[in-house]
Amino acid sequence: MFKARIEVTLKSKILDPQGRAIESSLRNLGFTELGHVRTGKNIDITVDEADEKRALELAKSACTKLLANPVTEEYEGELFDETGKSVAKFSSRPAAAGKVPVLS
Repeated sequence: MFKARIEVTLKSKILDPQGRAIESSLRNLGFTELGHVRTGKNIDITVDEADEKRALELAKSACTKLLANPVTEEYEGELFDETGKSVAKFSSRPAAAGKVPVLS
């Protein structure tokens, strides 16, 4: 059994009205040093599968078919084994220059 932790966010070019509202509220509360707020959602899923490769495929498939809208959103995820050890990372985001690429 595995656990997948997935973060879904709007693509950077998509307007984030909730993020803008939070940013405005932060400014109104005196947090002028904080800005460029983007919101998203975190999803934790138990993957009832013994095979790591299959568990990863299931988690990625859930992201592409339901959890993230590929037109407006992107996702990053991590797969953990029963001990809580990270065993794989996956993402719909292109790998940034100079960073270790994640599975896509």
